Amino acid sequence: MSATPAPLLVFGWGNPSRGDDALGPLCLARLRELGLSAARVDYLEDFQLQVEHALDLFQRERVLLVDASLTCAAPFEVTAVKPARDPSLVSHALTPAALLQVYGELRKELPPPCTLLAIRGECFELGEAPSAAALANLAAAVQWASAWLNA
Repeated sequence: MSATPAPLLVFGWGNPSRGDDALGPLCLARLRELGLSAARVDYLEDFQLQVEHALDLFQRERVLLVDASLTCAAPFEVTAVKPARDPSLVSHALTPAALLQVYGELRKELPPPCTLLAIRGECFELGEAPSAAALANLAAAVQWASAWLNA
């Protein structure tokens, strides 16, 4: 990385071809459209968290991780993420906690403060569009994320 990254990172992941799994990328798209804190925010989108994403956390003040969830309460849940070693460290897709663990092991320092925004989804079937309930949950999550960006 040659340029200094923006102080805030919003990283959403999910598969747009799997119904409500698209909530992470959809949240990023809506936040970009709002143009909130545009000069202070980088947006990153992928299908899943991977080891390489630990490098994207470097030199950030705060990070917002956004994903769809089948188990969180509707419309969304917000939790602080702490580094933790878990079984995903040896797989191709990491948990948020494992991502922070990788960061700490690579950089030999604590990761920036990371918050997980889990948006409630209901249907993750291949080829389905996001459900009406998930889109309503997304609207509430975008409102919360907008405040997070401006805090």
